[in-house]
Amino acid sequence: MEGLRLIFAGSGEFGLPTLRALLKSRHEVVQVVSQPDRPAGRGRGLTPTPIAQFASTSGLPLIRTNNINADSLPPADVMVVIAFGQKIAPEKVNHPRLGSINLHASRLPRWRGAAPINWAIIGGDEVTGNSVIRLAQRMDAGAILAQSQVPIGELETAGELHDGLSTDGVPLVLGTLDALAEGRAVEVPQNESLATLAPKLSRDAARLDFSRPATEIARRIRGLYPWPGCRVKLCDAEDREIGRLRLVRARQAEDDSDRWEQGEITAVGTVHAGEGSVEILECQPDGGKPMSLADYRRGHRWQPGMKLTSVA
Repeated sequence: MEGLRLIFAGSGEFGLPTLRALLKSRHEVVQVVSQPDRPAGRGRGLTPTPIAQFASTSGLPLIRTNNINADSLPPADVMVVIAFGQKIAPEKVNHPRLGSINLHASRLPRWRGAAPINWAIIGGDEVTGNSVIRLAQRMDAGAILAQSQVPIGELETAGELHDGLSTDGVPLVLGTLDALAEGRAVEVPQNESLATLAPKLSRDAARLDFSRPATEIARRIRGLYPWPGCRVKLCDAEDREIGRLRLVRARQAEDDSDRWEQGEITAVGTVHAGEGSVEILECQPDGGKPMSLADYRRGHRWQPGMKLTSVA
């Protein structure tokens, strides 16, 4: 069976494992489309997207564009879209002979939107996965061609889940392309009554409210690492700032005392919350690398009565 001629539209790192796999497959990537270079880093120099960088170093034909709908695309059998970041008009969706497909990091119709991985953890899901769908004009609402199921670890961060799902998506996309080429693909409409939204994240989403239940706080910490990251300032009992941290990993802990204020470090080193307390397992000092709280405490104060306060 002959391979398919593919257009690959993507920007973020999530699509890299699939693009690498496509280059090793029987299929041919005839065009890569990505977002333009953007200012990044302390120097704010123009930086290509991960997909554009890989395509360039791999010698693939590359279009960097703010609007794929204004660009001319070569003849192709399928367009594969992963973490691209642009709305694609019907004429471009239907440009390839067999249409266009999208890899989305959730078990649709749950968590439609820009941040499904984060919201799956924040929402307390125990299982997630990937969906390969037809591109539709309504966000992430296209018919489902394939799905996977992936457990979410009790202490897993969004960054770790992202990497796992990006790898999990590879066989799902390759299998869907084979099914399309052989004419055996089955499209299943989504159940609209089960749809939930995963809106784009902002730094405001990372503000912690220690009056909330500990389990909710711990999920938010893990679900928002590494970006935007839940940042806190650590203050002593006199409210003097000791330092600032980005919280990486946490879990709910029992708290049998009401003597502590919300946000205060308890006698056993947890942080008192509205219900229970939060055990911080891993943190990242400003300008430093992630480390266990035990390692942090070897060189920094972390004492009962000190307090954590969320900062932007």
